[in-house]
This record gives sequence, structure tokens and C-alpha cells, in this order.
Amino acid sequence: MMNYVWPVLIMLSFLASIITGNVGQLSNAVIQGGQNAVELLLRLVAMLCLWGGIMEIAEKSGITAAVSRILKPVMKLIFPKLKNEEYALEAISMNITANILGLGNAATPLGLEAMRRLQLINSDTSTASNEMIVFVVMNTAAMHIIPTTVATMRGQYGSGSPMEIMPASILTSFCALTIAIVVAKGGNKLGLCGRKERKNKCSSC
Repeated sequence: MMNYVWPVLIMLSFLASIITGNVGQLSNAVIQGGQNAVELLLRLVAMLCLWGGIMEIAEKSGITAAVSRILKPVMKLIFPKLKNEEYALEAISMNITANILGLGNAATPLGLEAMRRLQLINSDTSTASNEMIVFVVMNTAAMHIIPTTVATMRGQYGSGSPMEIMPASILTSFCALTIAIVVAKGGNKLGLCGRKERKNKCSSC
């Protein structure tokens, strides 16, 4: 779908710049956009390398296993089918820990690693498993106690009390996480019921 959307947007932008006489500004925007894309790519690569390395160190030193043990009772409730999948639970636990501490930059590569491990145990690799869906919405909700990234940005832009958003941040992220899990679990159950119903119909035929 996006293969059609992007060309249409590009053509509309080009036509709009001709009609409004802003072709020069469009050219500058294209050049600046390319430069920004390269800079973003370099930052992302550096971040992925850094936190990927930290993940390896954490695994070798036993930190991931310790974090996984602490969060295991909660993880069993949320991911009952993963209770014997320590390899996947460790990555999920590290991602959740990074989110709780407000380390959004760390949570991203850890989340990608968790998804890779969940895919390894996915029975149907062409479709996301229920566990993958629940994890994605949890990661998107990003429940956190310490809003480290936001507080840092507030401090950089002159806030006198960067951490004053902590109570509101905890409340909103907790509500977002709760709703995300409920909706994901409900959607998974509806999908499972739908699949069973279709299967029964096919069997009766």
C-alpha cells in the first residue's frame, strides 16, 4: 500500500510547489530531508550497536536472568504460554525494565531482540503470534516510573523542574499499559474464537 502512497505524495508535493511557486523550497526540503535521514540512520545504528552490546554483557553477567526472575510472576500472568521459554522472557524483561526506567533509546533495540526471540518460537512465522501482539502493545504503551528521556529533554530546553511530570507520567503510562493489555488480550481471544468457528465450519463441510 505504501508503495502507492509515497509516489502520490511526492507527485502532489511537486505539483503544489509549481502552482505556488515554491520549487526552490521544495528542492531545499528534499536535500535537507536526505541529510536528516542519514543522520537519523547513523544515530539509530550507533544506538542499536551500543544497547545490543549491553544486552550481551547483561546476559553473560547474569543480569538478564536476575531481572527475568524478578519479573517472572508478572510475565507468567501476561504471557502464560512463555513460562518455559526463558530465552524469550529474558529479552522481554529487559525491554520492560528499560521502559520502566524511562530509557526509550535502550528499550527500542531490546524490544527488537525480544521480537526476534519470539519469532523463533512462533509456530506460524508468516503471522504474528498472540504473545508478539501483546508484547508490541506493551512496548508501545511504555509503562515507566522514571521519565528519564522526557525529563532530560525538559532540562535541555530550560525547565526549572524537569521531574515534576513524574506523577502524571506514571498515571498516564499505567492507564495506557492496562488498556493496551486488555485490548490486546480481548482481540486475541476474539481472533481465536473466530479461527475455531471457521475451523468447525470447514469440518462440517
